[in-house]
Parts: sequence; structure tokens; C-alpha cells
Amino acid sequence: MRACDIIARKRDGLEHSREELEFFISGYVKGDIGDEQMAAWLMAVYFQGLNREETQILTDFMMHSGDIIDLSGIQGIVVDKHSTGGVGDKTTLVLAPLVASAGVPVAKLSGRGLGFTGGTIDKLEAIPGFQTSIPSEQFLNQVNEIGLAVAGQTASLVLADKKMYALRDITATVESIPLISSSIMSKKLASGANRIVLDVKFGSGAFMQNKEDAELLARTMVNIGNGLGRKTVAVLSSMEEPLGYAVGNALEVQEAIDTLQGHGPADFTELCLTLAGQMIYLGDKAASAEDGYKLAEELLKSGAAMKKFEQMVTAQGGSLKLAMAQAKYQYEVLASQSGVVQSITARDIGHASMLLGAGRETKASAIDLSAGIVLKKKVGDTVQQGEPLAVLYYNDAYAHRVQDAADELRQAYTIGHADAHKEPLIWKIISE
Repeated sequence: MRACDIIARKRDGLEHSREELEFFISGYVKGDIGDEQMAAWLMAVYFQGLNREETQILTDFMMHSGDIIDLSGIQGIVVDKHSTGGVGDKTTLVLAPLVASAGVPVAKLSGRGLGFTGGTIDKLEAIPGFQTSIPSEQFLNQVNEIGLAVAGQTASLVLADKKMYALRDITATVESIPLISSSIMSKKLASGANRIVLDVKFGSGAFMQNKEDAELLARTMVNIGNGLGRKTVAVLSSMEEPLGYAVGNALEVQEAIDTLQGHGPADFTELCLTLAGQMIYLGDKAASAEDGYKLAEELLKSGAAMKKFEQMVTAQGGSLKLAMAQAKYQYEVLASQSGVVQSITARDIGHASMLLGAGRETKASAIDLSAGIVLKKKVGDTVQQGEPLAVLYYNDAYAHRVQDAADELRQAYTIGHADAHKEPLIWKIISE
């Protein structure tokens, strides 16, 4: 079997056998197949695609290319969640303790942010003392003791994806549904959870710009998960405007705490409850997703979810009694006209926050955990000329970018005089 023959088969639109994919992926991980041949194959897949069986087989081999997390020592059904990313998406900070307070163990491995999409690990590190790198034994013991742990991903997880994604990034082959799906699902499956809930976003602040592409991605990932023996459900949610009001690490942590205390933004709370309902149901703690939603509402109102969050923070060395980092300066961005907010381009808000230091421009970039944006107006809100649209939070290192960030934020807002059409937050739920 030769790598060039496998590349040619996909170039010509032919299907791969299991043996061909095993040869190609394992050969690439071992170094027997070089970057130039993998790049050629990725481009062939970009144009010719992979069918359902090929995508599932690819994911399986990618999953087994590195360590597999063994969660068999955890009591109960472990349910994991993955979001395809967005602006102001601090969902894990509320969702994980909320689900754990329902008796469903949550053993979550999360990543860092790149670009305008924030990472859960960065946000947790805004909490003074919080340790995101903990030994595996402590991780498992903590889940058994308090039902919850959130830590950084290990470097030896899904080695094939690490190499392939870096190559996809420089060869313009990122935007491929089979490659995106196998990348995401190989990591989720290797993380060891019994069941998986996916939050697949669409809109201006999401990787998938429209509903149709988001649904195709969601169905592909659900098929992979179910096909490889893990019950998987996808929730399609809108990212046409930022989720909640806060964008930026410490600012988002505070908004998550506000939500756990029962007074968070309506859209963010709704998404957390919807995802929690699915996870509680998959964890066999409710007879249906609707019952799971109702239980999640009760746990949020009673303070049980907040108590669980406090337990996790303490267990991982953090303290909520100490103040998180605060930006030195604030700048109000004022509306240039009166009217009703028609739309907010979430991507532009995310980029503006990155200009202030809240996001990474490259993987090596340092981030300012205190920087970011707090919106004062969202779609459907009435605004008067001169009223604040948002407040920018920044420090000296990024002071020279404040005007650029303010200009980008103003451009993100469309203000008119008609009633605004607001996209429903939850569009569809896919289970098979």
C-alpha cells in the first residue's frame, strides 16, 4: 500500500477502505508519511468529501492516535459537553456545576482560546489560585468526591489531530465538514465520557455562518458519536449576537457567577438550562430532556448549582473571596443615533475585545484576563443618541488600540426605527 495511491483515490472521488485510512493516519502520526502527502490528501478531502462510514472510521483512528482517558473509575454516567465556540460563550462555567448538582458526574477537559473565541481554561484562570493543570488521579478523585472537575487537555490526547489541524490551518482546508467533525469528535471520544451533548452554533460570531451548514455539522457529529457507541445529542443555537453581555475572561466569570446566583442574562440562562436538560436526561437523572430542564431550573433557583461551583473552585485551589483582576481603564462607546438595535455582528464584538487584549491573535500570544467588553444594549433594545452601547475595559499595554476597538464596536451595531427581528436562541435539537 502506498500513500500516493490513497491520495489519488480520494482525488478521483473514490471511497477509502478501513485499511487505507488506518495505513494513512497511523503512518502520518509515526512520521512515515510526510506533511506534503497529508496536505495533498486533506485538499482532496476538502473537494471530494468523506462519506458517513469514512468519517466515522477516520474519527476512530484519530481518537486512538494518542492517550484515551479512562473514566471507568467514576461512579455514574459521565456526560460531556462541547461548544463549537462563539463570543461571550462562558457556558461551561454554569453548565458543569448545574449538571453536577443534579447528580450527573462531569469530568471535563477544556481548551484555551484562540482569536475572538474565548477558552474555558483561560476564564477559570481568572479566578485567583484556580489550578487547571491537575494530576489525573486528583481529577478522577475530585469527580467522585464532588461530582465535578474541569481541567486542561493533556498534550498526548489525539496526536493525529494536533498534527493535522496545524497543517489544515496553513493549507486552507479547515472548512471541511468531515474534517471538522472528526477533529471535534475524536477529542470528545478520547476524553472518555459515556455520553455527549454538542452546542453547535450558527451566525456572525460562529464558525458556521448559516443554519444549514451548522445542521450538517451537527448531524455529522451526532452520527459519529452514536456510530462509535456514545449516545450524542446536538443543540443548534444562535450566535448572531454575543451570548450574554460580557466578553472577556474575568468579566465572563463574573457574569457566570451572577447567573449561578439567579440573576444572569436571559439568553445565557436559557442556553444553560436547555443544555443542562439534555445532559441531565442523558445522565439518567430525568425521564426526559424537558424534565431535566425543569430540574435544572430548580437547582439554579435553590443555589445548589452555585454551591457546586464553589466546591469545584475550592477543590482546585481557587478562591472566590479574592478579587479577580480588574482593568485599569474603562471607555464608554456612545450611540451616534437614536432608535432600536436591529442587529449586532458578534464577530466584530469578538474582534474588538481581542484588540483590547482579551483574546489571542496567535497561539503564542499572551492575554489580559481583565480586559474585555460589557454590552449595554442588545438586539431589540431602544437606545438614545449619546447613550452607552458598551463599555471597553483595558490596560496600558493596549491603550493605543482603544479607538480602533471602539470604531469596530460601533460598526457592529445596526440601529434603525423598525421593530427588530430577533433570531430564536435555540433553533433545533438533533439526536439521530
